[in-house]
Amino acid sequence: MLPRGRPRALGAAALLLLLILIGFFLFGGDLACERREQRGPGSFPCALTPRVLPDGDPSVDHPGHSRSDCVPLRPLPHKCELLHVAIVCAGHNTSRDVITLVKSMLFYRKNPLHLHLVTDAVARSILETLFHTWMVPAVRVSFYDADELKAGASPGPSALLPTCPALSFLPGLMARPSHPQPQVSWIPNKHYSGLYGLMKLVLPGVLPPDLVRVIVLDTDVTFASDIAELWALFAHFSGVILLQLDRLRQTGWEQMWKLTAAQELLTLPATSLADQDIFNAVIKGHPGLVQPLPCVWNVQLSDHTLAERCYLEAADLKVIHWNSPKKLRVKNKHVEFFRNLYLTFLEYDGNLLRRGLFGCPSPPSPEAEQLQRALAQLNEEDACFEFRQQQLTVHRVHVTFLPHEPPPSRPHDVTLVAHLSMDRLQMLEALCRHWPGPMSLALYLTDAEAQQFLRFVEASVVLSARSDVAYHVVYREGPLYPINQLRNVALAQALTPYVFLSDVDFLPSYSLYDYLRASIGQLELGRGRKAALVVPAFETLHYHFTFPSSKAELLALLDAGSLSTFRYHEWPRGYAPTDYARWREAQAPYRVQWEADYEPYVVVPRDCPRYDPRFVGFGWNKVAHIVELDAQEYELLVLPEAFTIHLPHTPSLDISRFHSNPTYSECLQALKDEFHQDLSRHYGAAALKYLTALQQPRGPT
Repeated sequence: MLPRGRPRALGAAALLLLLILIGFFLFGGDLACERREQRGPGSFPCALTPRVLPDGDPSVDHPGHSRSDCVPLRPLPHKCELLHVAIVCAGHNTSRDVITLVKSMLFYRKNPLHLHLVTDAVARSILETLFHTWMVPAVRVSFYDADELKAGASPGPSALLPTCPALSFLPGLMARPSHPQPQVSWIPNKHYSGLYGLMKLVLPGVLPPDLVRVIVLDTDVTFASDIAELWALFAHFSGVILLQLDRLRQTGWEQMWKLTAAQELLTLPATSLADQDIFNAVIKGHPGLVQPLPCVWNVQLSDHTLAERCYLEAADLKVIHWNSPKKLRVKNKHVEFFRNLYLTFLEYDGNLLRRGLFGCPSPPSPEAEQLQRALAQLNEEDACFEFRQQQLTVHRVHVTFLPHEPPPSRPHDVTLVAHLSMDRLQMLEALCRHWPGPMSLALYLTDAEAQQFLRFVEASVVLSARSDVAYHVVYREGPLYPINQLRNVALAQALTPYVFLSDVDFLPSYSLYDYLRASIGQLELGRGRKAALVVPAFETLHYHFTFPSSKAELLALLDAGSLSTFRYHEWPRGYAPTDYARWREAQAPYRVQWEADYEPYVVVPRDCPRYDPRFVGFGWNKVAHIVELDAQEYELLVLPEAFTIHLPHTPSLDISRFHSNPTYSECLQALKDEFHQDLSRHYGAAALKYLTALQQPRGPT
């Protein structure tokens, strides 16, 4: 039984069949139609629609089949017609839902899309980065500030801030009142979506005034057909709404829903279905605004719906709506089929959706056009073609893939920055035990691996307890590991004044986090002194050993042969300038000079130079960064009590290729030469010492 004050006949099970119309004429003509045996050109088959009776249940002719009305065939929009879609999204988890929804739309779509995303600051940061790096042709994205809408503020159109040709940010479109009135925050709401579940009510006043109609979607729907069919149907029902914006504005929609909501709240303590409760009440007071629609466009999988009455076979399905808090765990007769459809798009390679629309040319953004020109200039016969192509690859980036709490503001705080792929995932728990401070980690994963990673974190007591670790997924594309691009992603997302540039296969000393913060303060690095604090690196070949709790214990292990300085036997040039003999006796930080091929692990200000993205795979990726630091006159200061230890693991594919393929080494050398040429152009005579060092005999890197 529905709670008192909610119209029984228009509850959640019935609203999926309803269309709010401003005027009875939105479809135009008679709603009756004849059944068609064959599909006409540019149209789709007539869908079956259960008729809603006063008690809210579909009538049944015989078990398993619903008595139906025939919805008229609608011509599909022209293949180049721009379709508008609005989505309200807030937070980390909902942002992931939006991506799965968008994948399902892009998979079937044949039209250009303009996505209108009403987001909080977290979702905007995530989705803006994702769409900018996804570079899907014929997709435009605009952002609207949900937090301002909650409070009632609506900046004017001058607030339009284009972030790239395919992205724009529109906080609102009405002049800001001197005393803004709350838009939805005055409505008590018990729905799990919070106030964001009420945002669809204010869309007609928020979206651009010249926008005539828009499809409004919940984040928990999955498309099983081309969204152009829905556009042609021009439907409006729970979970999936198509708003006739111009007529809604003309009819005074804002005043209508607010008055209705105020009346409902006299008898309801709070809404439990968010905006749906208010839509229900509006329909009850204005029954002439209602038309039945095919529920195949909103097959709801909540506990109290009869979803199986919406379809006779899988081909009937158009949109699946996971509108239960249980989501994939909901009980339904055909839930396994629906779950597999959802998981298909959840793990679908988003790179495959970067396809253009046939017969509907879409001008690329300047960034995309520049990228296309650069790729066209590559020679596939070049022995280093893979390196050149990988350098130009724009990877999709999903920042803060999991919920993340920014660290409190501290003047000398340090974020550990690292990168990893799926084969290093098992090292995360140990790293979290050793480093209690904030971390920014870039993970190189496929779409399917990203879901495995999510389950790994959720199952880990150690990882799930840490809200100060930010995970950023860089989606895999290409044959080589884009190591410096990954480092740059993690570095760009660090929020503290300083960063410890490390690798995930190193464990810092237990006290390193506190020691670094204290050292930064003692050295007064925040007063304009440019310095890179060197953390001496060691390694062990033992998979099981007792980690030293102090410098004295580390030296004992070093003397016993259980530890060695990092890469002492393979590449001593990379770490010898740290001067480990001096470090053994040092009581205070000491300065060392840059030498060729030096690549220590360092702590630097967050605004330090970025890594050179041309270095992919194995070799010279960190060396080039230290050269850049030295060229910009950073002091190299070795900390006497700091240390980090490398753990053994199987070699990466890129290391194996470096050692086994002479062409790999030749291509790496070509990248070094180009790097030094660029260094000379940028720093002039100051770069001579690096060119001289390049001429010296070199070993492996």
